[in-house]
Amino acid sequence: MSSRRRQRDRRPGRRPPFREPRPVILIVCEGEKTEPEYFDGFARACRNSRVRIEIASEHGAPRTLVATAKDLKKRAEAAAKREGDDNLAYDAVWCVFDVDEHPQIADARQMARDNGIELAISNPCFELWLLLHFRESPGMQHRAAICQMLSGHVPGYDKRVEFATYTKGYPQAVKRAEQMDQKAQEVSEPGRNPTTGVYRLTEAIREE
Repeated sequence: MSSRRRQRDRRPGRRPPFREPRPVILIVCEGEKTEPEYFDGFARACRNSRVRIEIASEHGAPRTLVATAKDLKKRAEAAAKREGDDNLAYDAVWCVFDVDEHPQIADARQMARDNGIELAISNPCFELWLLLHFRESPGMQHRAAICQMLSGHVPGYDKRVEFATYTKGYPQAVKRAEQMDQKAQEVSEPGRNPTTGVYRLTEAIREE
């Protein structure tokens, strides 16, 4: 058999599969259990293979949280530049925290704006977002009252989150949170008690 025939019959080498880079969202949470468990469960329930969620282990008060997110964002950008790989940088960075009685909320907001960091703030607390999976706005409440109301729907609630408990009510929670935001904007009181911006983050995860 001629060398030309052998070359014609030879199969080309197998090419490595092409993988579309996945958007990477970094979430920095105030709480150590509730928020990370919710977002981890939500991301798995979405089954959005195009998105990879990273939840930072660092926690703290709002201003500290945003400063941490700023540092992590810059480190990732530096690594991307150093390695010549844009996929090492985050596509979006979010901070999740409560208004509660924290100081320096305004400073945290300004630092986030200055550094391209998104905020998902709940007033008074993250449990308001969880409660909206089961019922309409409870009106202005202290965090203790919100947690008590949530316990009426999730017996034994102790800051731990099993996302399956909230799956069915998610669409309603988004609508209720949007309506609360809209009403607050209409009276020029954005971020008032009760409001929560968590739905903007969860919808961003779903839509990426």
